[in-house]
Amino acid sequence: MRNNELLMNPNSLVRFLKKPPSEFTREDIIHFCEEHHIEIVNFRYVSEDGRLQTLNFIISSMDHLNTILSDGERVDGSNLFSFIDAGSSDLYAIPRYRTAFVNPFVDVPTLEILCSFYDNEGKPLNSAPGYILSKADAEFTRQTGSTFKALGELEYYVIGDKDDLYPGRDQKGYHASEPFAKYEDLRVEAMKLIAEAGGKIKYGHSEVGCFTQGDTYYEQHEIEFLPAPAEEAAEQLIVAKWIVRMLGFRYGVDISFAPKITVGKAGSGLHFHMLAEKDGNNLMVEDDALSPMARRMIAGVLDAGDAITAFGNGIPTSYLRLVPHQEAPTYICWGDRNRSVVVRVPLGWTGARHMTRNANPNDRSGEEDRPSKQTFEYRVADGSADIYLTLASLIVASLHGLNKPDALDIADALYVESNIFRPENKERLTQLKQLPASCWESAEVLSQKRALFEQNDVFPAGMIDNRIAMLKAFEDEGLSEKLYGKNDEIAELVAQYLHIA
Repeated sequence: MRNNELLMNPNSLVRFLKKPPSEFTREDIIHFCEEHHIEIVNFRYVSEDGRLQTLNFIISSMDHLNTILSDGERVDGSNLFSFIDAGSSDLYAIPRYRTAFVNPFVDVPTLEILCSFYDNEGKPLNSAPGYILSKADAEFTRQTGSTFKALGELEYYVIGDKDDLYPGRDQKGYHASEPFAKYEDLRVEAMKLIAEAGGKIKYGHSEVGCFTQGDTYYEQHEIEFLPAPAEEAAEQLIVAKWIVRMLGFRYGVDISFAPKITVGKAGSGLHFHMLAEKDGNNLMVEDDALSPMARRMIAGVLDAGDAITAFGNGIPTSYLRLVPHQEAPTYICWGDRNRSVVVRVPLGWTGARHMTRNANPNDRSGEEDRPSKQTFEYRVADGSADIYLTLASLIVASLHGLNKPDALDIADALYVESNIFRPENKERLTQLKQLPASCWESAEVLSQKRALFEQNDVFPAGMIDNRIAMLKAFEDEGLSEKLYGKNDEIAELVAQYLHIA
């Protein structure tokens, strides 16, 4: 990281320490705390419900600070994860220094640090979602010699009181501007705070969802990130969800990442873009076209896509979003710039150069070659996802495609050129597999395909057992059909899961 990049970095630790987060040490954190009069250190970690948990430390001395940063602390794992027995539940929470950031919401100077879990032998907790992602990431690099990068598109609704001034248009909120987008200021403030916490943001905008019910106004927004190594991509999303919720609390409005808000309106997804990179080169492109490696990875994700819902779509209302004609996928296929598919290949500036010169004929700067931005996007997951496990499953599925002899044939067979629900594609629909329609079905598919995820001990067998049991406990088989036309019952279900993950 060049010196000017360090000085422009929004994270105050990066600017003060003059080094990237990956190089932070315990001594660096102590030095920052001392110079900035930090009084509180919070350990943060994600439990089974997907939310950030907190352990507060009031710093009483330099020795106290050094001790917690060196040794971590004990926590009761049985109250964090259902797969841990209460009889032997103690875990160690160990801080990851590179994740440190200053809490923007409190008056007392406070430092936040994300933690990893370790067992009684001092080994990483094998079933911890964060460690499962770490194992998947390491396996991808071991097999391919490249880095798996990902970015998330964080969609959410702001829910507040109806305002008759400058009303938004029903389901026409995409990229709306203030004053027609009422909560642009909340989104922009969230983006600023996420960046200060270390998040690398690509952009933010209002989304399609915009409507009023009674005296309540619903407005959808999205914050999209830049590609990052998988573990960092997960951490950014987890911290971002906390920050957006905290701002909603301060503004006096509800924030919901739930996949479905009401019948007939756009739901919120959590889309993941992916690429593989080596020596600064994007391996998804070859000769200005999608590379064979990318097509193989896509085939793997499609082949495992129905089972990935077990990690990315974790509540009954997830499957009320995955319905036709709502820009959400239902059939397992892929395509270019096509939002009705499981995997979309978005515009990546491939073969489209010199547009800036055309738009600015008097400016000849900025003509140098840049690394390709090409990604492919998994569009099924939603805000109920276990972010660590969803990314881990996407990595495992990508490796599955790279190792599958007929992957390119699968990619060819599952490609669609246009919206899958157009009349000309009616026959194709009969040839394509559908995504699960409930948590129960998702659990069944995971049970059938569990060996794929258990390879190389990435997903422990006990963790898969636990996931299947959790999903089946909803007893939601056939729920969509049972609720069809029963809007009041759907509203009750949506309210139950409004604040998931």
